[in-house]
Amino acid sequence: MNVTELSIMTLWGATTLYAIAMVAHAIRLARVADDKVAARAADREAVAVGGSSPAVPSAADSADASSRPSRASKAAGIARSTTMVGALLHAVGLVARGIDAGHVPWSNMYEYTISGSFFAVAAFLVIQRRRDVAFLGAGVTGIATVALGLAMTVLYKDADTLPPALQSYWLVIHVSIAVLVTGLLTVSFIASVLQLMRDSRDSGTRWTGRRLRFLEAVPTAASLEALSFRLNAVGFVLWTFTVMAGAIWAEHAWGRYWGWDPKEVWSFVIWVLYAAYLHARTTQGWAGRRSAWLAIAGYAALIANFTVVNLFFQGLHTYAGS
Repeated sequence: MNVTELSIMTLWGATTLYAIAMVAHAIRLARVADDKVAARAADREAVAVGGSSPAVPSAADSADASSRPSRASKAAGIARSTTMVGALLHAVGLVARGIDAGHVPWSNMYEYTISGSFFAVAAFLVIQRRRDVAFLGAGVTGIATVALGLAMTVLYKDADTLPPALQSYWLVIHVSIAVLVTGLLTVSFIASVLQLMRDSRDSGTRWTGRRLRFLEAVPTAASLEALSFRLNAVGFVLWTFTVMAGAIWAEHAWGRYWGWDPKEVWSFVIWVLYAAYLHARTTQGWAGRRSAWLAIAGYAALIANFTVVNLFFQGLHTYAGS
């Protein structure tokens, strides 16, 4: 087996494991939500009969209650193990691609996609070690599955030498930070989406159906907003460095810091959107749904910069295409 085959096989293996992890994370959310709903129903029943504490459960109820946590724990264990092994295979695939290409693996859309999805999973795993964010697992592994699937089937490109414009140490500095930010903001995006869904469910306006009861297993909208804010704040600082490093690299490569290239313009648009989000969130009281929508708009601009700008706009960054 050569390095090219090793990279492809491990990346496909990571894709499969992420898909399994996504299902396991979703099952865990559903089990935890069922437990919470059942517990609240039991409390209401106890209050209805005039007791100060829940009634003594029957043997069947006790058996059912004891089995639910074990099923949720089993799903959580499968989700955790498959995510970690998938990330390990993902890392092997990235390293093998870098060895095969002879340079860091983020010089085109295929390499950027497999790198960005890896950093999203890695960011999730690092955050998970500090606090329980398992409720984000289904979204993170789901996006990683889709991203890797598209990369392997649509965006794949054989390893090649770098074009002259990319033969610089700034490729490691500038693009590596951009890839890291993409992964971090992907996790934040999922938190913002869950925030909007949970807020709508709590207010009774949307996402109230029984099939969406998994939202009972995620934290409150305020907690999700706080998590998203912290991730976006870190991402904004890193994106600021990305834009600055890109300007310095442009001066080295093309003799000017800024030339209104489509990629440069969209990078600045992303910076403005996240700057507006942080400013509005901290000084203008834009808490709740408005801040979430602004964060989602910033992430949409980030994805557009990677897809639409690369594929449909002509500029000095056309070498970043697939």
